[in-house]
Amino acid sequence: MNQVRKADPNNKTVAENRKARFSYEVLDTVETGLVLTGTEVKSLRQGQANIQDSYASVEGGEIWLINSYLPEYLQANRFNHEPRRRRKLLLNKREMAKLSQSVDREGMTLVPLKIYFNDQGRAKLLLAVGRGKKLHDKRESEKQRDWSREKGRLLKERG
Repeated sequence: MNQVRKADPNNKTVAENRKARFSYEVLDTVETGLVLTGTEVKSLRQGQANIQDSYASVEGGEIWLINSYLPEYLQANRFNHEPRRRRKLLLNKREMAKLSQSVDREGMTLVPLKIYFNDQGRAKLLLAVGRGKKLHDKRESEKQRDWSREKGRLLKERG
């Protein structure tokens, strides 16, 4: 019996950093929680967040999301939040130690890939540990992308 799955309104991507996979070689990903205020959650549910220029930083044994943009919730009036404030990321101690070691010792960068709501309706951030690509690596990935696109066109034309 085929059951048609309805798209869960809670389980949706709010913001995605598409430029991150082009600029960084993603080595590992970790799902983290976010410490948000009520108006930030309501703003996220409207789907207008932006994490293009944001990054994560290890400071004082905690990991912070810096320079992410969550627009103000218009109906909140004076109880609104600051759009570009630093937001604390929720991880357990072992994950935090692993990420801080990779940043300190190996020179990696913590890059947010996307913000989404999980099945329970909680806002989550997919955080990647990545190494910055050099210019020639970026050109190579662009060539691969163009070739795969061209290959798809050729296969489509020939049948």
